[in-house]
Amino acid sequence: MSEAYFRVQSGALGPEENFLSLDDILMSHEKLPVRTETAMPRLGAFFLERSGGAETDNAVPQGLALLPRLECSGVLWLTVALTSQAQVILPSQPPAWLRLQGSKLELPLWLAKGLFDNKRRILSVELPKIYQEGWRTVFSADANVVDLHKMGPHFYGFGSQLLHFDSPENADISQSLLQTFIGRFRRIMDSSQNAYNEDTSALVARLDEMERGLFQTGQKGLNDFQCWEKGQASQITASNLVQNYKKRKFTDLED
Repeated sequence: MSEAYFRVQSGALGPEENFLSLDDILMSHEKLPVRTETAMPRLGAFFLERSGGAETDNAVPQGLALLPRLECSGVLWLTVALTSQAQVILPSQPPAWLRLQGSKLELPLWLAKGLFDNKRRILSVELPKIYQEGWRTVFSADANVVDLHKMGPHFYGFGSQLLHFDSPENADISQSLLQTFIGRFRRIMDSSQNAYNEDTSALVARLDEMERGLFQTGQKGLNDFQCWEKGQASQITASNLVQNYKKRKFTDLED
């Protein structure tokens, strides 16, 4: 019986994500802390309403719902609904929560990558805590004690995509990702090879998604070996090419 979904290999560790991969789609929607470096006319409220990391001074006033805006004689008419009463505001200067410049936001990775530009300086990216120096020190001490799935289910893929933002800490981040993987790899494979017909939920609970894939690969290899050892594996048969060659050889001998 064929599977309903064939897993597509993730491309997050390479230059770009593979958007045929469900893992990469989920990873690209993880939030990334950024700071806007330029004004974004008409987009301030859009971003702030969808971000949980906006500064208090620049936050959209509570109870304020934006409705369509109109421009008339160069003046911004902002129609708002406050509780049940509608009001019209004619500000001489757009409020801070509408300008958005200098605000701290949390944007999805795919959106941050699309807006990031070294020349135009639309936004600057701030490293998530788990990739900062403090956590890198923890990983270098003993990476096995960290619950990567709790800190970020796509730790390696998301960290690799951070290298696109030209941070001065990129070299340290890439080295930390590599050493963390090396430090955790042996325990992952040892666990996968010594858990036959057992509940593995506790073993994979602290692993990120890529590590879980490695664990499943190790488990499959163990199960296949056990089936072969018990004689339950599929029988080895001669290929059609060999069989056809024998038939042609017997035909030549008869002739």
